[in-house]
Amino acid sequence: MTITLHPSTLPAVLSPVLTPFKADGSPDAKALLKQCQWLEANGVGQAVFGTNSEANSMSAPQKMSTLTALVEGGLNPAHMMPGTGATSIDATVSMTRHAVNHKCAGVLMLPPFYYKDVTDDGLFAYYSEVIQKVGDAALQIYIYNIPPVTKITLSLSLLERLVKEYPKTVVGMKDSSGDWAYTESVIKLLAPAGFRVYAGSEVFLMRTLRAGGVGCISATANVNPKAIADVATNWHAADADQKQADLDQVRAIFSQYQMIAGMKTAVAHFSKNPEWLRVRPPLMQLNPDQQAKLLSELQKINFSMPGL
Repeated sequence: MTITLHPSTLPAVLSPVLTPFKADGSPDAKALLKQCQWLEANGVGQAVFGTNSEANSMSAPQKMSTLTALVEGGLNPAHMMPGTGATSIDATVSMTRHAVNHKCAGVLMLPPFYYKDVTDDGLFAYYSEVIQKVGDAALQIYIYNIPPVTKITLSLSLLERLVKEYPKTVVGMKDSSGDWAYTESVIKLLAPAGFRVYAGSEVFLMRTLRAGGVGCISATANVNPKAIADVATNWHAADADQKQADLDQVRAIFSQYQMIAGMKTAVAHFSKNPEWLRVRPPLMQLNPDQQAKLLSELQKINFSMPGL
Protein backbone atom coordinates (compact mmCIF):
# COMPACT_ATOMS: atom_id res chain seq x y z
CA MET A 1 0.00 0.00 0.00
CA THR A 2 1.43 3.33 -1.07
CA ILE A 3 -0.20 6.69 -0.36
CA THR A 4 0.67 9.77 -2.38
CA LEU A 5 0.12 12.69 -0.03
CA HIS A 6 0.88 16.36 -0.40
CA PRO A 7 3.77 17.37 1.88
CA SER A 8 2.46 18.33 5.30
CA THR A 9 2.70 21.95 6.41
CA LEU A 10 2.44 20.89 10.04
CA PRO A 11 5.56 21.11 12.20
CA ALA A 12 7.12 18.11 13.95
CA VAL A 13 5.92 19.37 17.33
CA LEU A 14 2.42 20.57 18.18
CA SER A 15 0.85 21.58 21.45
CA PRO A 16 -2.68 20.76 22.60
CA VAL A 17 -2.94 24.39 23.62
CA LEU A 18 -4.16 25.23 27.11
CA THR A 19 -7.39 27.22 26.98
CA PRO A 20 -7.66 30.38 29.09
CA PHE A 21 -11.14 30.88 30.48
CA LYS A 22 -13.00 34.02 31.47
CA ALA A 23 -14.72 34.33 34.83
CA ASP A 24 -18.00 33.15 33.28
CA GLY A 25 -16.34 29.93 32.05
CA SER A 26 -16.22 30.87 28.37
CA PRO A 27 -12.95 30.56 26.44
CA ASP A 28 -10.88 33.75 26.24
CA ALA A 29 -10.03 33.86 22.54
CA LYS A 30 -7.82 36.94 22.87
CA ALA A 31 -5.60 35.39 25.53
CA LEU A 32 -5.55 32.10 23.63
CA LEU A 33 -4.40 33.86 20.46
CA LYS A 34 -1.50 35.40 22.37
CA GLN A 35 -0.53 31.99 23.75
CA CYS A 36 -0.71 30.40 20.29
CA GLN A 37 1.45 33.16 18.84
CA TRP A 38 4.06 32.49 21.53
CA LEU A 39 4.04 28.78 20.68
CA GLU A 40 4.33 29.59 16.97
CA ALA A 41 7.32 31.86 17.66
CA ASN A 42 8.97 28.92 19.44
CA GLY A 43 8.51 26.51 16.55
CA VAL A 44 5.43 24.66 17.81
CA GLY A 45 2.14 24.14 15.96
CA GLN A 46 -1.24 24.38 17.61
CA ALA A 47 -3.49 21.39 18.22
CA VAL A 48 -6.14 23.59 19.81
CA PHE A 49 -9.08 21.80 21.46
CA GLY A 50 -7.05 18.78 22.49
CA THR A 51 -7.14 16.99 25.82
CA ASN A 52 -5.02 19.59 27.60
CA SER A 53 -7.19 22.32 26.08
CA GLU A 54 -10.11 21.04 28.21
CA ALA A 55 -11.86 20.61 24.87
CA ASN A 56 -14.60 18.35 26.17
CA SER A 57 -15.51 20.98 28.75
CA MET A 58 -16.47 23.30 25.88
CA SER A 59 -19.40 23.20 23.50
CA ALA A 60 -18.99 22.77 19.75
CA PRO A 61 -20.19 26.36 19.08
CA GLN A 62 -17.64 27.70 21.60
CA LYS A 63 -14.83 25.83 19.88
CA MET A 64 -15.92 26.90 16.41
CA SER A 65 -16.23 30.58 17.29
CA THR A 66 -12.86 30.46 19.07
CA LEU A 67 -11.20 28.89 16.02
CA THR A 68 -12.63 31.65 13.83
CA ALA A 69 -11.23 34.27 16.21
CA LEU A 70 -7.77 32.66 16.10
CA VAL A 71 -7.62 32.55 12.31
CA GLU A 72 -9.05 36.05 11.97
CA GLY A 73 -6.46 37.14 14.53
CA GLY A 74 -3.70 36.11 12.14
CA LEU A 75 -2.79 32.60 13.34
CA ASN A 76 -1.52 30.44 10.49
CA PRO A 77 -4.01 27.59 9.85
CA ALA A 78 -1.27 25.68 8.00
CA HIS A 79 0.23 24.98 11.44
CA MET A 80 -3.07 24.08 13.13
CA MET A 81 -4.66 20.72 13.91
CA PRO A 82 -7.84 21.44 15.92
CA GLY A 83 -9.47 18.66 17.87
CA THR A 84 -12.88 17.94 16.33
CA GLY A 85 -13.83 14.54 17.71
CA ALA A 86 -17.04 14.20 19.74
CA THR A 87 -19.42 11.45 20.73
CA SER A 88 -22.01 12.93 18.36
CA ILE A 89 -21.39 12.47 14.66
CA ASP A 90 -23.25 15.71 13.91
CA ALA A 91 -21.04 17.71 16.30
CA THR A 92 -17.92 16.09 14.86
CA VAL A 93 -19.02 16.88 11.31
CA SER A 94 -19.83 20.51 12.18
CA MET A 95 -16.49 21.14 13.90
CA THR A 96 -14.53 19.26 11.24
CA ARG A 97 -16.17 21.09 8.35
CA HIS A 98 -15.54 24.38 10.17
CA ALA A 99 -11.83 23.56 10.51
CA VAL A 100 -11.55 22.58 6.84
CA ASN A 101 -13.33 25.78 5.80
CA HIS A 102 -10.73 27.72 7.81
CA LYS A 103 -7.94 25.95 5.86
CA CYS A 104 -6.55 24.10 8.89
CA ALA A 105 -3.85 21.65 7.83
CA GLY A 106 -5.49 18.79 9.68
CA VAL A 107 -7.94 17.81 12.39
CA LEU A 108 -7.29 15.63 15.43
CA MET A 109 -10.22 13.26 15.82
CA LEU A 110 -11.03 11.24 18.92
CA PRO A 111 -13.04 8.07 18.52
CA PRO A 112 -16.60 8.26 19.94
CA PHE A 113 -15.61 7.60 23.54
CA TYR A 114 -18.81 7.19 25.55
CA TYR A 115 -19.73 3.59 24.71
CA LYS A 116 -17.16 0.97 25.65
CA ASP A 117 -16.47 -2.46 24.15
CA VAL A 118 -17.41 -1.19 20.71
CA THR A 119 -16.34 -3.14 17.62
CA ASP A 120 -13.90 -2.16 14.91
CA ASP A 121 -16.87 -2.18 12.53
CA GLY A 122 -18.64 0.38 14.70
CA LEU A 123 -15.57 2.62 14.91
CA PHE A 124 -15.02 2.33 11.16
CA ALA A 125 -18.65 3.29 10.57
CA TYR A 126 -18.24 6.38 12.77
CA TYR A 127 -15.18 7.69 10.96
CA SER A 128 -16.60 6.74 7.58
CA GLU A 129 -19.85 8.62 8.17
CA VAL A 130 -17.97 11.71 9.34
CA ILE A 131 -15.74 11.66 6.25
CA GLN A 132 -18.66 11.22 3.88
CA LYS A 133 -20.77 13.91 5.52
CA VAL A 134 -17.93 16.45 5.53
CA GLY A 135 -17.43 15.54 1.87
CA ASP A 136 -14.34 17.64 1.26
CA ALA A 137 -11.16 16.43 -0.47
CA ALA A 138 -9.15 18.90 1.64
CA LEU A 139 -9.98 17.02 4.86
CA GLN A 140 -6.91 15.56 6.59
CA ILE A 141 -7.73 13.43 9.65
CA TYR A 142 -5.24 12.50 12.34
CA ILE A 143 -6.79 9.75 14.45
CA TYR A 144 -6.39 10.38 18.19
CA ASN A 145 -5.64 7.24 20.18
CA ILE A 146 -5.80 7.88 23.94
CA PRO A 147 -7.03 4.67 25.59
CA PRO A 148 -6.15 5.76 29.17
CA VAL A 149 -8.99 8.30 28.76
CA THR A 150 -11.34 6.82 26.17
CA LYS A 151 -10.92 3.17 27.29
CA ILE A 152 -11.00 2.38 23.57
CA THR A 153 -7.94 0.96 21.83
CA LEU A 154 -7.68 1.50 18.11
CA SER A 155 -6.49 -1.75 16.58
CA LEU A 156 -3.87 -1.95 13.86
CA SER A 157 -6.40 -3.66 11.61
CA LEU A 158 -8.87 -0.77 12.07
CA LEU A 159 -6.20 1.82 11.25
CA GLU A 160 -5.09 -0.15 8.20
CA ARG A 161 -8.71 -0.47 7.03
CA LEU A 162 -9.33 3.27 7.39
CA VAL A 163 -6.14 4.14 5.54
CA LYS A 164 -6.93 1.72 2.72
CA GLU A 165 -10.48 3.04 2.35
CA TYR A 166 -9.59 6.74 2.76
CA PRO A 167 -5.89 6.97 1.83
CA LYS A 168 -5.87 10.72 1.21
CA THR A 169 -8.09 11.60 4.17
CA VAL A 170 -6.94 9.44 7.10
CA VAL A 171 -3.33 10.56 6.95
CA GLY A 172 -1.92 10.14 10.45
CA MET A 173 -2.46 9.73 14.15
CA LYS A 174 -1.54 10.95 17.58
CA ASP A 175 -0.82 8.01 19.86
CA SER A 176 -1.22 8.78 23.55
CA SER A 177 -1.39 5.14 24.59
CA GLY A 178 1.91 5.45 26.43
CA ASP A 179 2.66 2.00 25.00
CA TRP A 180 5.81 2.30 22.90
CA ALA A 181 5.40 -1.21 21.46
CA TYR A 182 2.01 -0.16 20.04
CA THR A 183 3.32 3.15 18.68
CA GLU A 184 6.24 1.38 17.02
CA SER A 185 3.94 -1.22 15.49
CA VAL A 186 1.79 1.50 13.90
CA ILE A 187 4.89 3.20 12.49
CA LYS A 188 6.23 -0.08 11.07
CA LEU A 189 2.89 -0.96 9.50
CA LEU A 190 1.76 2.36 8.08
CA ALA A 191 4.59 4.93 8.01
CA PRO A 192 6.21 3.35 4.91
CA ALA A 193 2.95 4.12 3.09
CA GLY A 194 3.10 7.79 4.14
CA PHE A 195 1.03 7.65 7.35
CA ARG A 196 2.25 10.29 9.82
CA VAL A 197 2.61 9.11 13.41
CA TYR A 198 2.96 11.61 16.24
CA ALA A 199 3.78 10.41 19.75
CA GLY A 200 1.48 11.75 22.44
CA SER A 201 4.38 12.78 24.69
CA GLU A 202 7.84 14.22 24.10
CA VAL A 203 9.14 11.40 26.31
CA PHE A 204 8.81 9.27 23.16
CA LEU A 205 10.05 11.94 20.74
CA MET A 206 13.50 10.53 19.91
CA ARG A 207 12.19 6.97 19.70
CA THR A 208 9.40 8.08 17.38
CA LEU A 209 11.68 10.00 15.05
CA ARG A 210 14.25 7.20 14.92
CA ALA A 211 11.52 4.66 14.13
CA GLY A 212 10.12 6.72 11.24
CA GLY A 213 7.42 8.78 12.95
CA VAL A 214 7.12 12.52 12.40
CA GLY A 215 7.19 14.06 15.88
CA CYS A 216 4.99 14.60 18.91
CA ILE A 217 1.83 16.37 20.01
CA SER A 218 2.57 16.88 23.65
CA ALA A 219 1.06 18.51 26.73
CA THR A 220 4.28 20.07 27.96
CA ALA A 221 4.93 21.67 24.58
CA ASN A 222 2.61 24.26 26.17
CA VAL A 223 5.34 25.26 28.62
CA ASN A 224 8.61 23.98 27.12
CA PRO A 225 8.05 24.54 23.38
CA LYS A 226 11.45 25.70 22.15
CA ALA A 227 13.42 22.90 23.81
CA ILE A 228 11.08 20.22 22.43
CA ALA A 229 11.06 21.76 18.94
CA ASP A 230 14.87 21.96 19.02
CA VAL A 231 15.16 18.24 19.76
CA ALA A 232 12.80 17.45 16.89
CA THR A 233 14.87 19.59 14.53
CA ASN A 234 18.27 18.33 15.68
CA TRP A 235 17.54 14.72 16.57
CA HIS A 236 20.56 13.50 14.63
CA ALA A 237 22.92 15.65 16.71
CA ALA A 238 25.46 14.06 19.05
CA ASP A 239 23.87 15.63 22.13
CA ALA A 240 20.28 14.70 21.18
CA ASP A 241 19.95 11.99 23.83
CA GLN A 242 21.08 14.39 26.55
CA LYS A 243 18.60 16.99 25.35
CA GLN A 244 15.88 14.32 25.35
CA ALA A 245 16.80 13.60 28.99
CA ASP A 246 16.43 17.32 29.76
CA LEU A 247 12.92 17.26 28.25
CA ASP A 248 12.09 14.21 30.37
CA GLN A 249 13.20 16.06 33.52
CA VAL A 250 10.76 18.90 32.88
CA ARG A 251 7.98 16.46 32.03
CA ALA A 252 8.59 14.51 35.24
CA ILE A 253 8.06 17.63 37.37
CA PHE A 254 4.71 18.46 35.78
CA SER A 255 3.64 14.81 35.86
CA GLN A 256 3.55 14.90 39.66
CA TYR A 257 0.47 17.14 39.46
CA GLN A 258 -2.78 17.24 37.54
CA MET A 259 -1.11 18.25 34.29
CA ILE A 260 -3.54 20.88 33.06
CA ALA A 261 -3.72 22.69 36.38
CA GLY A 262 0.05 22.42 36.77
CA MET A 263 0.81 23.87 33.38
CA LYS A 264 -1.71 26.66 33.92
CA THR A 265 0.09 27.43 37.19
CA ALA A 266 3.35 27.83 35.25
CA VAL A 267 1.76 29.99 32.54
CA ALA A 268 0.06 32.17 35.15
CA HIS A 269 3.37 32.60 36.99
CA PHE A 270 5.61 33.34 34.02
CA SER A 271 3.06 35.56 32.25
CA LYS A 272 2.19 37.29 35.53
CA ASN A 273 -1.46 36.76 34.69
CA PRO A 274 -3.40 34.92 37.44
CA GLU A 275 -6.43 34.62 35.12
CA TRP A 276 -4.60 31.64 33.60
CA LEU A 277 -5.16 29.61 36.76
CA ARG A 278 -8.80 28.96 35.87
CA VAL A 279 -9.83 25.45 34.89
CA ARG A 280 -13.29 24.11 34.20
CA PRO A 281 -15.01 21.66 36.56
CA PRO A 282 -14.54 18.84 37.31
CA LEU A 283 -10.88 19.92 37.20
CA MET A 284 -9.62 22.08 40.05
CA GLN A 285 -6.74 24.50 40.40
CA LEU A 286 -3.69 23.35 42.32
CA ASN A 287 -3.93 24.47 45.92
CA PRO A 288 -1.47 27.17 47.11
CA ASP A 289 0.94 24.61 48.61
CA GLN A 290 1.01 22.61 45.38
CA GLN A 291 1.54 25.75 43.33
CA ALA A 292 4.46 26.80 45.51
CA LYS A 293 6.02 23.33 45.38
CA LEU A 294 5.72 23.12 41.60
CA LEU A 295 7.25 26.55 41.05
CA SER A 296 10.06 25.74 43.50
CA GLU A 297 10.89 22.54 41.62
CA LEU A 298 10.93 24.43 38.32
CA GLN A 299 13.21 27.08 39.81
CA LYS A 300 15.68 24.38 40.91
CA ILE A 301 16.26 23.38 37.29
CA ASN A 302 16.34 27.02 36.13
CA PHE A 303 13.17 26.55 34.11
CA SER A 304 11.68 29.63 32.45
CA MET A 305 9.24 30.61 29.71
CA PRO A 306 10.98 33.55 28.00
CA GLY A 307 8.91 35.86 25.89
CA LEU A 308 5.59 34.76 27.35
